[in-house]
Amino acid sequence: MVEKIIESSVRNRAFVLILAGVAVLGGLWALFDTPIDAIPDLSDVQVIIYTEYPGQSPQVVEDQVTYPLTTAMLSVPYAKNVRGYSFFGFSLVYVIFKDGTDLYWARSRVLEYLNFARGRLPPGVTPQLGPDATGVGWVFEYSLTDFGPRAHVLRQQLDANGNGMVDRQELPAPDDAIEHDGKRVAVYEKNTLRQLFLVEDPPGQVAKERFADDSVRYLHESFDTNRDGRIDEDELFLAANFAGIDLANLRSLQDWYLRYDLMSIPGVAEVASVGGFVRQYQVEVDPEKLRAFGISLAAVKRAIQRSNIDVGGRLIELGETEFMVRGKGYLKSIDDLKIVPVGTDPKTHTPIYLSQVADVHLGPELRRGLVDMNGEGEVVTGIVVMRFGENALEVIDRVKARLEELKSGLPPGVEIHVSYDRSGLIERAIDALTGKLLEEMLVVALICGLFLLHFRSAFVAIFTLPIGILMSFIVMRLVGVSANIMSLGGIAIAIGVMVDASIVMVENLHKHMERDPDRNQLQLVLDSAKEVGPALFFSLLIVTVSFLPVFTLEQQEGRMFGPLAYTKTFAMAAASLVAVTVIPVLMYYFVRGRIRSEAQNPISRFFIRLYHPVIHFTLRHPVLVVVAALGIGLATLWPASKLGSEFMPPLNEGDLLYMPTTPPGISITKAREILQQTDRLIATHPQVAHVLGKIGRAETATDPAPLSMIETTILLTPEETWPEGKTIEDIVRELDERVQIPGLTNAWTMPIKTRIDMLATGIKTPVGIKLMGPDLETLSAVGEEIEGLLSTL
Repeated sequence: MVEKIIESSVRNRAFVLILAGVAVLGGLWALFDTPIDAIPDLSDVQVIIYTEYPGQSPQVVEDQVTYPLTTAMLSVPYAKNVRGYSFFGFSLVYVIFKDGTDLYWARSRVLEYLNFARGRLPPGVTPQLGPDATGVGWVFEYSLTDFGPRAHVLRQQLDANGNGMVDRQELPAPDDAIEHDGKRVAVYEKNTLRQLFLVEDPPGQVAKERFADDSVRYLHESFDTNRDGRIDEDELFLAANFAGIDLANLRSLQDWYLRYDLMSIPGVAEVASVGGFVRQYQVEVDPEKLRAFGISLAAVKRAIQRSNIDVGGRLIELGETEFMVRGKGYLKSIDDLKIVPVGTDPKTHTPIYLSQVADVHLGPELRRGLVDMNGEGEVVTGIVVMRFGENALEVIDRVKARLEELKSGLPPGVEIHVSYDRSGLIERAIDALTGKLLEEMLVVALICGLFLLHFRSAFVAIFTLPIGILMSFIVMRLVGVSANIMSLGGIAIAIGVMVDASIVMVENLHKHMERDPDRNQLQLVLDSAKEVGPALFFSLLIVTVSFLPVFTLEQQEGRMFGPLAYTKTFAMAAASLVAVTVIPVLMYYFVRGRIRSEAQNPISRFFIRLYHPVIHFTLRHPVLVVVAALGIGLATLWPASKLGSEFMPPLNEGDLLYMPTTPPGISITKAREILQQTDRLIATHPQVAHVLGKIGRAETATDPAPLSMIETTILLTPEETWPEGKTIEDIVRELDERVQIPGLTNAWTMPIKTRIDMLATGIKTPVGIKLMGPDLETLSAVGEEIEGLLSTL
């Protein structure tokens, strides 16, 4: 059969080349359309149920919300694990499904079972599904900051008379003057501006210089209103007297300007907000006044609800025009709230207004999370959550492009900082592996050229690689395997074997041409290809089949190594097909002219001289060779037994995540103090470029963090700027020595790894102990006892 395929391919050469061209074009399409990520998504298929129950304690939330939902979800088809978490005011239930379950099918089944569970929940409590994202969907984070702290530094430096403002005569002497709109304008050089920010706040030489550099860039981006790339006297005057934008306004910009626009980007499942203050109308009722007027708290609540409504009427016709009648009653200000009637005075029969029994004002919503940047103060952060199955690199690029567009609509003094960007890791991983693939292909080309000493013959052998790789990308795209370090690693492993068949076929044709140089070229190609083609085809298939057991791996190991097995199998199968179809055709066209024999090739002669004595010795002493091989094999058993083992080697993501454990029950005020202290200490490290510390949770179902959990994302400087010999382990050790705060237990990890571990086990560290039982006090006591024992290890 294989011989017939070879003969048919050679006799229908044009058709085979057309099909090869189509395969190359299809491979190029798949190459640019395949989703790209750093590593395979190792997270389970999950559906999150988020339920708010405002004002209720965790125990009440557990009994009335979490328990009914978790028990209802246990019977969802293909659900293998259900985890429930109860917090103050809300509940999170994670439904983990078996491998291979379609996410959207799983979401529809969870919704179906939620309909039955709603009847068991308290009135007014409505569960909702979290975003259609995976556990590692946090691909991009940005922070909104204002120029207020930097303006404060400027005023301190320039306010000579101490009146709290900077007058024009207090501005420094300009460096230059330029023509602008027909008049001379005094301007400042960047170095002059930089000197204004070189103060001892924040402390530390490295952080101080970085603060100055960031401040100058911030000046140009926020206050260079004429966009000429220079800061003039008017712009510096405005910056120095900038009053700042409070956290409530920054949060409003995030929630109502940036968030909705970013959520419209294809591939974005959710944009979560954290930090700042959410404004709300607050009504603080005086119970003594309620008792004096004989009004209940429920009556006040009903009055506010009934007053905040529009009602529809009917259509009326006047003359030749019709009008819609409606009652406008929405509350739009504090004054509207104050005049809401809540009852009637029984003595005077006059209305009793809300302002008579309560204090009405604007205030912040109760906060369960906040964010600090570089230890300089609180900021507002947006977290972009990528939709399941999307191309991470493309989604991040779209988000960054949209943020650049939205910057023009921000008020002066507000800037967007990138706090976490996974695209850097993706590009580094893909570029490194792509470079290795190209190096392998060049080495193969060089070796083929040296040993064949015939450029056109070498080209035939080399051509197997690109067409085989591109054909494997077609199958990758069709089955939904993303391009990552594991899938591309499978191609890298296969490269050496992929070219074997073409080299053997070309060398066999060389032998035939040496023996009978005057024979017809077509017949030479057919005879040489048929002679070795079947054996080569089946040898490649055997290598392909050898990787099939990897497909039986399940759970995390299957998701990790599955892409590698897929791509290696695809590449080998493509190479097998190319070997019996395209290679014989290319040999017909390219392997012509004078062919040097092995005896005429100095490199071949050299290796033949080395090889002959070895093979002769081996054949004369077979017992000795077998015994030596067994001895070497047995000698490896002892060192192999002493080697450690782990699921996968640590992946250097380029960023760090600091997750210390704080004392339980910590207040948000104390949490903010600890967070800023740790961020300042981390920011002083010379290899740290940016620090974003988060404590508590963001407003998303994908973040179950309690107020006692700190998550500090640390962006490092480019590795090429580090001192020679410094590793990321050295940086972690130095940071751990710097950040030693009583009551905190340090934990240093990486963002993606932590998300995967927490989703798989619910624990943020590699090793953890779970306690289960009916009594929380007993569990707490046992937990403290275990903690004491473990601390002695």
